[in-house]
Amino acid sequence: MTTFTEETRARAREIIARYPADRSRSALLPLLHLVQSEEGYVSPAGVTFCAEVLGLNKAQVGAVATFYTMYKRRPTGDYLVSVCTNTMCNVLGGQEVYDTLVEHLGVGHDETTADGKITLEHAECLAACDYGPVMTVNYDFFDGVDPQGAVGVVDELRAGGRPMPTRGARLCTLKEMAVQLAGFADERDGAVADGGPGAATLRGLRLAEQHGITAPGYDPKTPIRSKAEADRAAAEAKAKAEAAKAPAPAAPAAKPEQITGSTAPDVKAPDDKSPQVRTAETRQPDAATAVPDAPGTKVPTDGPPPASRDAQAAQAAGVAANTPAGDGKPAGDEAGAQERNLKEAEAETGAAGAGSAVASETGAQK
Repeated sequence: MTTFTEETRARAREIIARYPADRSRSALLPLLHLVQSEEGYVSPAGVTFCAEVLGLNKAQVGAVATFYTMYKRRPTGDYLVSVCTNTMCNVLGGQEVYDTLVEHLGVGHDETTADGKITLEHAECLAACDYGPVMTVNYDFFDGVDPQGAVGVVDELRAGGRPMPTRGARLCTLKEMAVQLAGFADERDGAVADGGPGAATLRGLRLAEQHGITAPGYDPKTPIRSKAEADRAAAEAKAKAEAAKAPAPAAPAAKPEQITGSTAPDVKAPDDKSPQVRTAETRQPDAATAVPDAPGTKVPTDGPPPASRDAQAAQAAGVAANTPAGDGKPAGDEAGAQERNLKEAEAETGAAGAGSAVASETGAQK
């Protein structure tokens, strides 16, 4: 069982300290990168380590570690080579690049070469469709690759070189990249000064600058609120919203004598509707339409049903007007045109011997 170094444990404490005490579970993702930086993958020992420092059980940690493909569950090479085989890159030749590397390296998906240098994987979208087909090495991009260029990259890696990515800093090993993904700076001198963004990436920034579009200002040092503070602020906001929606208290109803100056008793309005009319309004759109249970009304009734012979005649007329489709003539086709087409087909196949006999026989049947 792996015993993690004191440096790793110190970094784990630093990662956890970035979050409020009641939100330490949020540190799980960078902690998984941290244990991967020491072992090259997330081992059972790494899962146990993360569970212990965060006060979780191993099932909770394992559920996260197995959900994301960036956490490897078995030893991985120094360089993870990912070839995009999704729609855009595939159309542009991504599958050919991947197949060429499989044959050249002698490994398949998620397999590592015997020297432990290269782990190959086919990847879904790598979010660089403007540069397809793309390949990444430890998540740094090689844009517009072709089979020969991809082979050249992996051969240089296996020989101890570090080819320069199209975009981004100079290459590092997967373990070194995992340290950066855990939230620690690249300590190599001048490493982040290498490389540069692509033209397609800068296009949006140039358009924003051209049209004067800027992001709203913010303070990157704004502290993260604890869960208790966030819950308190949410409760206050909810109370304010409910108070804004609440209707204003209604004024007390005025007495009749205050409105009319009369003390006479209330009398029903002359248009007060009877229960029968109200029932009609409820049941039918038009209140003037009588309903069966309204007293004093006569509801029209349907006339006698048609005689059976009338229905039979109507059915016969419909059948005569809509001849069903058959093998000989589709419904709606003109009979003369059908026969003419059949004769032309027989004439064209007349020189085919047996074929002609079959066609004639079929025509005669039709």
